[in-house]
Amino acid sequence: MILETERLYLREMNQGDFEALCKILQDDETMYAYEGAFSNEEVQEWLDRQISRYRKWGFGLWAVILKETDEMIGQCGLTMQPWKDREVLEIGYLFNRMHWHTGYAVEAAKACKEYAFEILKAEEVCSIIRDTNTASQKVAQRNGMCVKDSWTKHYRDVDMPHDRYVAVRG
Repeated sequence: MILETERLYLREMNQGDFEALCKILQDDETMYAYEGAFSNEEVQEWLDRQISRYRKWGFGLWAVILKETDEMIGQCGLTMQPWKDREVLEIGYLFNRMHWHTGYAVEAAKACKEYAFEILKAEEVCSIIRDTNTASQKVAQRNGMCVKDSWTKHYRDVDMPHDRYVAVRG
């Protein structure tokens, strides 16, 4: 276990999480900010990328486990992401749609922000969010983040404007 909150714990994902990850990444509504659901191959690449990040940086997107049921309900964690001409430390989150509007994303994201500041000693952390993704924007705001700048990313042959929400160590 990496982190624990009142209702959740976060741990590294492993191959055994593939099916739970498919329920998230293969849901069209959940994946609208990514221009649609992933194939099995894309889900496996996503999982492999997280495992690689754990080895490289000691962090990545972690499995979010609901203590009450011991099920994986989402993923939340820290990654290094390209932003304009540099890499930035980002809190990312993506949850099974059945668990939206429960406060789990905010709870997990706040724990990740604390981890970034207290354990990694980061000076700032951000969440990079597509300009149309109001739910994720609200999570970032509830996590004490404000929009700092914007940039258009190109993904799946689509230009996608994104805002970078930032929190600075206090």
